[in-house]
Amino acid sequence: MRCPYCGEENTRVIDSRPAEDGSSIRRRRLCDKCARRFTTYEKVETIPLLVVKKDESRVPYERSKIESGVLRACHKRPISSAQIEKLIDEVENTIFNSGETEVKTSRIGELVMQKLKRLDQVAYVRFVSVYREFKDARTFMDELEKLSGEYAHV
Repeated sequence: MRCPYCGEENTRVIDSRPAEDGSSIRRRRLCDKCARRFTTYEKVETIPLLVVKKDESRVPYERSKIESGVLRACHKRPISSAQIEKLIDEVENTIFNSGETEVKTSRIGELVMQKLKRLDQVAYVRFVSVYREFKDARTFMDELEKLSGEYAHV
């Protein structure tokens, strides 16, 4: 593994343990040249996953697309980057653990909505309004009323 600080190719693993999500290995490394430490994560290579879009076209799965949508929904909300990473990891794990080689965008969107609903109501409504392409204020209000009704019974 190449050192990110000096570019040296000789680095040593000084500690290995499962990452928090359990789907990867976290390794602490030490550069033999500059003596700086850094962390790497090792994941099992999975079967390439294709995302089936609304128009039935297929594109390779990209984590960054989920990340982008979630970050927009959570903008200026009291949500930590660790919470966002955990949410995206959970969505990803669900998708990859299904064993399917293709997943519809609608399935990904539904998973994100479920997670956001539990994390932050405002972020959830923001995501839903874009994802479901709200056309007017009435549709927006209907979603808010549904959300209010669900939390009134909790």
